[in-house]
Amino acid sequence: MNENTEKRQNPFFVPYGTPHDAVPFDRIRLEDFEEAFMEGIRRDNEQIEKTINNPAKPTFDNTIIDKEDETEGYYDLLERVSTVFFNLLSAETNDEMDALAQKLQPILTQHANDVRLNERLFERIKYVHRHHRKLTPEEKMLLENTYQGFVRSGALLSKGDKERLRQLTEEASVLSLQFSQNLLKENKAYTLDITDEALLDGLPQTAIDAAAEEARQQGKEGWVFTLDYPSYSPFMTYSTQRDLRRQLYMAKNTVCTHDNSENNVQICQRLINLRREIAQLLGYKTYADYVLKRRMATNTRNVYKLLNDLIDAYKPTAEKELKELGKGLEPWDVSFYSHKLKLKKYNIDAEMLRPYFELSKVIDGVFGLANRLYGITFRENKDIPVYHPDVKAYEVFDKDGSYLAVFYADFHPRKGKQGGAWMTEYQGQCIDKKGENVRPHVSVVMNLTKPTPEKPALLTLGEVETFLHEFGHSLHGMFANTRFESLSGTNVWWDFVELPSQFMENYSVEKDFLRTFAFHYQTGEPLPDELISRIVRSRNFMCATACLRQVSFGLLDMAYYTQKDEFTDDIIPFEKQAWKKAILGKQLPDTCMTVQFSHIMAGGYAAGYYIYKWAEVLDADAFAVFKKHGIFDEKTAQSFRDNILSKGGTEHPMTLYKRFRGGEPTIDALLKRNGIKRKAK
Repeated sequence: MNENTEKRQNPFFVPYGTPHDAVPFDRIRLEDFEEAFMEGIRRDNEQIEKTINNPAKPTFDNTIIDKEDETEGYYDLLERVSTVFFNLLSAETNDEMDALAQKLQPILTQHANDVRLNERLFERIKYVHRHHRKLTPEEKMLLENTYQGFVRSGALLSKGDKERLRQLTEEASVLSLQFSQNLLKENKAYTLDITDEALLDGLPQTAIDAAAEEARQQGKEGWVFTLDYPSYSPFMTYSTQRDLRRQLYMAKNTVCTHDNSENNVQICQRLINLRREIAQLLGYKTYADYVLKRRMATNTRNVYKLLNDLIDAYKPTAEKELKELGKGLEPWDVSFYSHKLKLKKYNIDAEMLRPYFELSKVIDGVFGLANRLYGITFRENKDIPVYHPDVKAYEVFDKDGSYLAVFYADFHPRKGKQGGAWMTEYQGQCIDKKGENVRPHVSVVMNLTKPTPEKPALLTLGEVETFLHEFGHSLHGMFANTRFESLSGTNVWWDFVELPSQFMENYSVEKDFLRTFAFHYQTGEPLPDELISRIVRSRNFMCATACLRQVSFGLLDMAYYTQKDEFTDDIIPFEKQAWKKAILGKQLPDTCMTVQFSHIMAGGYAAGYYIYKWAEVLDADAFAVFKKHGIFDEKTAQSFRDNILSKGGTEHPMTLYKRFRGGEPTIDALLKRNGIKRKAK
């Protein structure tokens, strides 16, 4: 060990010393995590002992927010290291990180149980909950959340039941992690390797170039296609090679079903039963009942009403859509023939639009939209450390020029990165004990089309929509302006969290927005009016089919988590029956969505996937206000910011929504947007 190594300090233990106290990714080593986790747990336990041994009568200040008022510099280390570690586990992992996560997960779950099942701590919280006096609405919300958090984690259970709950939650946390790791490994393990150029027939040049670049990076000849969305989707849409489409489709849709160590079938069965048993231990009939107790939907009846109303409204149109595609189609044919039909009806195609959606221009457009609505500005700061060269870090400034947030953007797929797209935080917003407004550090992680040596990253309109979606989440985080971090930003009831993100998607087909950034990457020519007109006219192409697809996922989710008895069914046939009401196309016996359905198995959406359609009702209803007053109307935008984006979870979400909208939402705006007419009753 040399002298420099001896002097080195764990970066989690000292002030970061970076711009805006941003995470010093460039200084963090793998071994730093475990040391920081163990010290964080020790500090947590020390703080809890201080709280429960306080001789003073329990109050809101000395019990509920005592942890917020730790000694100078004695920040919440456990939160600090957990945030970095688990964010990287999704965005930039490796075998060593995965192994460490498996080691740490049961330790962390045990600690969380130790806190939530600490009887002396709960007695103090219960006393404050019963005897509190004057509190602000935000303080009342924090108190209620804290009390309910303990109750819903087993604080009222008997000693024997608490021990059983520990076992169940620790097993569930380990299996959720295993599910995600298996899925990443399976997705990254498969490639479709092509060496015969004739087999590229029908593929656009962007897809061919990307496949050639993937082959080069893997040290292979020819072209390599993967299960990452920017590779998979164009192949399924354009390739004339039906057999290869079938191969790729079957690879994608049988992930984690194979007879190997990455099989997720038994993990899913066990997770479903673990969650059911946890809920029943806590006094609920099903896991869905447990979850929906703290949701806007409130109960399973309302969720099923939403899903069934959507089926009734959209199914007739979806049947017409599929009939128009043609007869005898296999699942690997649907994207291919949908594209042909869309081209025939509207003369519009994703590849026509790509040259106008060069990533740097899209970034300018999205940032420009935020500026036009809210007056905020973005400035890249290369002094802010990042965890991968692909990642860009920006400082965000409010309309008065004051610092608002740090914004990280991670755009492209790579080996150690989960699929999909998400928003997360490296630092939440709060007001500290000195009264300083600690501003958030938010991050959006996506898997958009990569650049090649010949071309910059040229996106599809769907990818632009994905960017807008995640950016909407990030605005929810960046505009946070609450006292307590646990109530700030996206810390809202789960069926409210998708409103800001899905709201932003509306702009993707607005001509006045497209006009601000959609310029041809070579000629600089703006996106022609005729193409924009075709985009708008084709907006609802196959929308009923897409709606039923989302509804089918909601039905599947609810089928698993409304189980009252031990779940012993075979996953694959159960899945096909559970969502049958919303499925119009052919179901294949070997394919399985459940084993790769991260949202409901490992991502926190269990008994909650309906929220995407729930939020779609909200976002259409909310955007109708902007359509009425102008899509860039600053007064409307300020109201949206003040009443929804900045409030986090400080009040009931329906209270916030009605304050902005003036009333409760209805399904009418969504039906109007999609061109769907209700059946006469």
